[in-house]
Amino acid sequence: MQARKPYIRIPASPLKEQRAMSELPVHQLVALLGFGLGAAFGAVVQRTNFCAMGSVSDIVYLEDWGRFRAWLLAIAVAIAGATALDAAGLVDLGKAIYATPNLGWLGAIAGGLLFGIGMTLASGCGSRSLARLGAGNLKSLVVVLVLGIFAYMTLRGLLAAGRVAAIEPTNVDLRAYGQQTQLLPDLLAAWTGFAAGNVEFAIAVCVALALCWFCLKDRSFRTDARNLVSGVAIGLLVVAGWAATGIVGNDDFEPVPLASFTFVAPIGDALVYLMTWTGAKIGFGVASVFGVVAGAFVAARLNGEFRLEGFAGTADLLRHLAGAAMMGTGGVLALGCTVGQGITGLSTLAVGSILAFAALVGGAVLGLKYLEHGGVVAAFKALTARA
Repeated sequence: MQARKPYIRIPASPLKEQRAMSELPVHQLVALLGFGLGAAFGAVVQRTNFCAMGSVSDIVYLEDWGRFRAWLLAIAVAIAGATALDAAGLVDLGKAIYATPNLGWLGAIAGGLLFGIGMTLASGCGSRSLARLGAGNLKSLVVVLVLGIFAYMTLRGLLAAGRVAAIEPTNVDLRAYGQQTQLLPDLLAAWTGFAAGNVEFAIAVCVALALCWFCLKDRSFRTDARNLVSGVAIGLLVVAGWAATGIVGNDDFEPVPLASFTFVAPIGDALVYLMTWTGAKIGFGVASVFGVVAGAFVAARLNGEFRLEGFAGTADLLRHLAGAAMMGTGGVLALGCTVGQGITGLSTLAVGSILAFAALVGGAVLGLKYLEHGGVVAAFKALTARA
């Protein structure tokens, strides 16, 4: 298989000299960037009402595609930006967790469905729950805590053994087929014989333009400043996350893992960090979690939207607990959430991210139908009848 090569070689020495001038260790500098970018992310979500679950709900109940188009626009911007960074040699998307040649198709599908259903029960995904927490929603505090606990249990705790036994044996090792990543451009390059860089550029341009066309062809969306701003801003923040870890964090002696925004495992790691602060290192993911809460808090206070809100009753509490547990478990199985896989992962054009995104949306639709009709069987009947 041909090696992935950037189009343009950018000298690394100026960046390294800038990092050398910094008195902070690289991981702390990246964490500061993570907090700042996370704060911007939280402010955008709070002010624009950007919400993956809400976007699917708008389609199902109101036939309004506005917020879903904002989500797709964020994906388009993230794909364009991430591909540009990779093509310029500033980051290597082949090193991202989403690019692993170990394709976990079952985890992506099962985890995505579980997460999608869970976020409807919990009134929002992980990023939305963090933003609501910053705005004073105490229901989101419970959701974030339970989500983080179940994420860590699935990743390293009580549920990890079941995950390893049930999911990992189904993974497909693409190295057996001569592939070093699961990125769609790399796979197509191997099948067609074209250079990987050229295929990557072509696919990224085609996908980004197609998504932009779908979003902007709708006049109501073109004139909706809130959705336009949210889509572009979230997409750019994901690109900035890649740059923070891939450029600033690309240190010869203390490299930072290449990553951008995702909010399942980092929430679990954030809880562990709070409990084991002494001697613990904070990374981009944990810092961004704290940043989202802080940014949403500031935005809510400045706009007079901060208010404490609790559960309506026992049934409401139980529904949110179940949804949070499903999101924590499903997000780890799928290697991400509506942002982690639904934007950050898709910006790499990874096959697993495409599967997870489809499953997330399908799970959300199923969850909404469950809430509407009051049961799993009734939800399936309603979906079947409508189809």
